[in-house]
Amino acid sequence: MRKISNSELGRPSAEEFARMPKCPVVVVLDDVRSLNNVGSFFRTCDAFAVERLFLCGITATPPHRDIHKTALGAELTVPWEYVPDAAEAVRRLRAEGRRVLAVEQVEGAVSLDEWKTEPGERYALVFGNEVHGVGQAAADLCDGAVEVPQSGTKHSINVSVCGGVVLWEVYRQWLAHGW
Repeated sequence: MRKISNSELGRPSAEEFARMPKCPVVVVLDDVRSLNNVGSFFRTCDAFAVERLFLCGITATPPHRDIHKTALGAELTVPWEYVPDAAEAVRRLRAEGRRVLAVEQVEGAVSLDEWKTEPGERYALVFGNEVHGVGQAAADLCDGAVEVPQSGTKHSINVSVCGGVVLWEVYRQWLAHGW
């Protein structure tokens, strides 16, 4: 088995990426404290062609060396915006007509393996702080929640890992159904 070189991957330029169709989802980070997690979200959002990334509360913003270390330049290709409060971001996204879902372990959450996106729907997904999760004020404004099913003793995975799992599923459904 031969590894594929970077030049063979067919990567779009930043300009080409900006013009490409985007998966109709916005990611909201609510008080994510680790700059490495923020950088990982930029890189994952780039990989899955996410429309926008909202950085809220104490979540750090580019430019920053530690964000760049994990983002590897994706902080330059993924459109992002700082919003002081995640609840404000949720209100704005709902006003845009998006269905906003907390990615959180809450009553009534839908297991990711059972969640189906709806054609024509535009989504926003709120990911929370590494210790406290999505803040209650933002969660109260969401239209619902999805959670990643888990079997281990912790019932907790790193927020950026969770982002990769959830955004892969959103992207997979978007590719399969073209919503």
